[in-house]
This record gives sequence, structure tokens and C-alpha cells, in this order.
Amino acid sequence: MSDHFPKDTWAPKSVEETQALYREWAVNYDDDVTASGYVTPERIAAALRDVMPDQSVPILDFGCGTGLSGVALANAGFALVDGVDISPEMLAQAQGRGIYRNVWQGKPDHYDDVARGDYAAIVAAGVISAGAAPASTLAPLTRTLTPGGLIAFSYNNVTLERPEYLDAVDALVAGGEAEQIFRESGPHLPGKGMTSDVFILRRLA
Repeated sequence: MSDHFPKDTWAPKSVEETQALYREWAVNYDDDVTASGYVTPERIAAALRDVMPDQSVPILDFGCGTGLSGVALANAGFALVDGVDISPEMLAQAQGRGIYRNVWQGKPDHYDDVARGDYAAIVAAGVISAGAAPASTLAPLTRTLTPGGLIAFSYNNVTLERPEYLDAVDALVAGGEAEQIFRESGPHLPGKGMTSDVFILRRLA
């Protein structure tokens, strides 16, 4: 099977460059990441299930892409999942799966399409990362949760080398806005020799 991974997948890029990358990759994305053993969505879904036993609550799959994260959440028992992504081509693939209650195209750096408290948990599998959404995404996304709400996300090994991403987590914890209740290192794309850390934060205030 051919490998269609863009050479600059994890390189810094503008929103327009990110959208162009996924516009070209959308058709082959699932085959490529599956062939590389992509397992982070399943790791996030399992970790979230362990700390959120009520699987009937609404979940937002932020940066849902083609819907692989939604599939993992559904397989973990979560029954009410919405998806948002900035790539219409990726979003079309997600919508075709028939597993989301609602899907819509989001606007970069805008969170007004999510009212505070709409979701008990937000999942961002490989989204807030080098080559995709900036570290500054984490705080406003977390602030759409009400106290007790959870945000589950991953940083791959490339992202962990950029200090601003861990700084974003530390700032929320140090500021009393959230507590880190889970962090675990593990495989991400084994076929690419990549790992990721899965995090879960609980909103405090």
C-alpha cells in the first residue's frame, strides 16, 4: 500500500496550509494512518471511559477529521458524540460514518459555536499538536466546559519537544482552572516510530 503521508505533516503551518494539507489527504488518510498502526484514538477513548462511567453524556470530538476518533468513542460505549473540524473534506468522511449526532465545520480560533456546558467532555485526538492546532487552543477549549467537565487530548512525541504545548497544560493547572487527572505515554503511529502522551484534565473553575 502506498504511503501518502505529507512530508510536512508535523511542520508548523498556517491555517490555510493545514486546510490544504488535509484537502489533499482526506481520501487516503484512513488507509495511511491505519497502515501505520494509529492507536491514539482508542487510547484516549479507553482512558476517558475509565474516568467517566456515564457514557450517555454528550461528547465533542474536536478536530474529528475523518471520524476515527468518533469510531473509537462509539466502540468504547459513548452514545452521544458530535464532531467539528476545519477541513470540509475530512468532515465529509466523518459525516458519512453515521456515528455522529451532529457535525459542522468550525472556524479556527473561534469557539462561539460551543456554548459553555454543552458537553460533559471534549476529545481532541492528535489535534492540538505540532503541524495542526497551536498550543493556545487548549485554554479556550477547556473554558467551554463547566466545573467537572473533562478534556482528553494527546501530544505526540514531536509536539512534546515544543515546550509551549506542555506550558499550556501547566498554565491551566497552576492557574487553578483545571487539574490533570491522567497522563500516559504509549504508541501513536508505531509504523512511523511515533509515540504520544494521552492527557485528561478536569475543569475546576
